[in-house]
Order: sequence, then structure tokens, then C-alpha cells
Amino acid sequence: MVLLIRDGLVVDPSRKIEARLDVLLEDGKVAAVGRGLSAKSAFKGMPSLDAKGCWVVPGLIDLHVHLREPGGEVAETIASGAQAAARGGFTTVLAMPNTKPPVDDPALLADLRARAAHAPVRVLFAGAVTEGQGGRVLTRLEALAKAGAAAFSDDGRPVRDPDLMSRALARARDLGLPILSHCEDPDLLGDGVMNEGPEADRRGLKGIPRACETVMVCRDVALAEATGGRLHICHASAAGTVTSLRLAKARGTPVTGEAAPHHWTLCDQDIPGRDPDYKMNPPLRSASDRDAVRDGLADGTIDAIASDHAPHPRAAKALGFEAAPFGIIGLETSVGLAMTVLLGKGLTPSALVDRMSAAPARILGLKSRGSLAVGMDADVAVIDPRLSWTVKPPFASKSSNTPFMGMRLKGRVRATIVAGRLVHAL
Repeated sequence: MVLLIRDGLVVDPSRKIEARLDVLLEDGKVAAVGRGLSAKSAFKGMPSLDAKGCWVVPGLIDLHVHLREPGGEVAETIASGAQAAARGGFTTVLAMPNTKPPVDDPALLADLRARAAHAPVRVLFAGAVTEGQGGRVLTRLEALAKAGAAAFSDDGRPVRDPDLMSRALARARDLGLPILSHCEDPDLLGDGVMNEGPEADRRGLKGIPRACETVMVCRDVALAEATGGRLHICHASAAGTVTSLRLAKARGTPVTGEAAPHHWTLCDQDIPGRDPDYKMNPPLRSASDRDAVRDGLADGTIDAIASDHAPHPRAAKALGFEAAPFGIIGLETSVGLAMTVLLGKGLTPSALVDRMSAAPARILGLKSRGSLAVGMDADVAVIDPRLSWTVKPPFASKSSNTPFMGMRLKGRVRATIVAGRLVHAL
């Protein structure tokens, strides 16, 4: 298993490299990175990939996806979600546990890991924080960790009880794993369906206030400070969340955060009427919230970009804005949106790759990923920054619920390589 990637712009923030180089992959690891490797006689005739004009970056890592298996295979499976990830340049994804049943049992986790063993990308799984994600009894966190959980989360729901969340943070701290928190106050959420404000009023829809997110962020930050547990804030969408993260980091709190492409690309003013493909949770906020999230990504307050890939079948989204489920797909559009919306507008190439590869690797403790240093896993994405394309079917995902349908993007993944094997090529 040898592959030489030739003449690409290597963008590796972990080593502060942004230069035209060759990358040699051998036996599943990065074997060499340097200028002119392809010209050396020792490399003549070996399998190669021409990356001229493209970025060559450490494989992208999405630490927040929903693969729906078990129980929701009509919308997505591990296999289809992994193929969507490969098409999007992601070599590692972390699947959330809000399946049917939830991943709260070590035996189920072991079974899912076995199912994912032959997927084209590396699929990690988060274990649930509470049994059945019911928010009443902690799961056997130690047993889940032993079974291979890469993190813990009740995503889709918050851990409502502060004492339970405090104990979960303390136990996860001892296991060396983060807790990914879906910050939402259920009482403030009520039966809201979009951001509270003039746009919701104009459409006659019930609103979700920003405080629904920010009050829980403040609570969980305080619990992380008290316990020393590693807290990760999922899908930051509000300006107040960005401010809370910034202040917490200044105090040395062990907290990180992520933002999804829809929250830094769109705002509630962009919703056409009552199109349910624009319904997600947290909802699209105001333009000022969107801009605050962009600023947080630019200055590193928000550590990572995560898609919150949430597929739903067409029939479910066809129920209309109020009855349709929350969520959109995102694995296949994240790179194009990032390069179209963020690149050169606050984020450099190195910063963008950091948010999509190196930072997620740090958050999840993946020490052999997120870098192209010699000896690291041979996980690579080759991205063409010049390639313009239109978001349209067919998707590798089984679902197509996206508000970006028909949008013209610039920047697309040309090739995805996992453990030295080509798993996607355009």
C-alpha cells in the first residue's frame, strides 16, 4: 500500500506548513513529506495522484453526525453516511447516540463498531450520558468507555439535571473523554420551531429564544469549572454563546465549541416562507448571531466546524415547518460552504483546515490524526479550491434535506484517502 501525492499545496496547521510538496503514504502511515519526491528515481513508477492546483490536507474530522442506525435506516445508515463523509473529505466522523434505541449499552456500542469496521471512513461513536437519554440515570460510562466510546453526549436533548451533569463531567474527566453538550433549556424551548423575533412573528410561527441556548451554556461552563471535566459545546448558534465561550477560555476553563455551516452561512431572514428544509435545532438565528459565530471561528473562540449532519426522509420533511423534524444533511456540503463563505473572510487556509481537522482531532484525543507529520495515519483530503459546483442530487446520503439546494459553491473535494486507500475520487 504505497501512494505518492504529487505537487499539491500541503496545508498542515499542526506544523505551520503551507507549501507545494509531495506526500508519500506507505502501509497506512505518512512516510515522507517533501519537495521533489516524485522526481527521485526511487519513486518512479509507483502509484501516484496528481494534486497540482489542489490543497493536500490532513483528513477532515467531523465530530458531530447522525447516522441513524439503528432504528432510522430509512434516513441513513452507517454505510451511506460513511460514503457521504468520504465524498465530503471526512476521514473520521463521530456518530451521536440518539438512535432507536439510544447507544446507552456497551453491547450495542460494540455491535455498532463491528458494523462500522468495513465502512470507507473511520466511524467513531459517542455513548449516551443518561439511560435512554431520559435524563434521569447516568449510563455505565466506564463500561461504555471500555467498549470503545470516543465521547459522551445526550445530543438531541440536554442533560437537564445539573447534579447529573456535574457527576457525568467528573466521571468523564477520570476516563479522559469529553462530554458533548446539547445546550438547551427545555422550558424555554417549549414548542418553538424557529428563532424568536420578527421573522417568526411575520410567519406566524412560535419562536425559540436565544436564551434557550445561552443559559444552558453558562450552566455547563460553570459545572466544567467546578469539576475540571472536559466540556464541548455542540452547534453554537447565538452571540451570547460565543461570548460565554470566550470568557470561559480566558479563565482557563476546559471547554471547547463547534459551529455548524448553516449557523455561519444563513440567518432567519434567509428562510423562504415555511420551507422545512430550513428547520433545524438550534434554529437559524439573526444576522448578528450569524456574524458573531463567524467571528468566533475566526479568532478561535469556536474551535471546530462540525456538520451536525441530520438526515430525514422526504416524507418527514414534507409534513410542513411546524410538524417536520429538526435537522439538515451537511457532510457533502461542509467543505464547499467553508471555502465559499469563510475562506479569505476571516479565515486563512491554515485556520480553515485547523477548524476541520487538527482541532477536532485535539478535542477527541486522536493523536495520530489531524496532521501530515511522518508517522501519522495516512488520512488525507485533496481539495480543489478553484472548482465551482452546484448543490444538487444525487447525494451519497440517503436523504436530501438541505437548505443549500441549488446554491453555487466554490471548492470541492477531489479525493479522500483513508489509511492510504483511495475511498473517494471525483
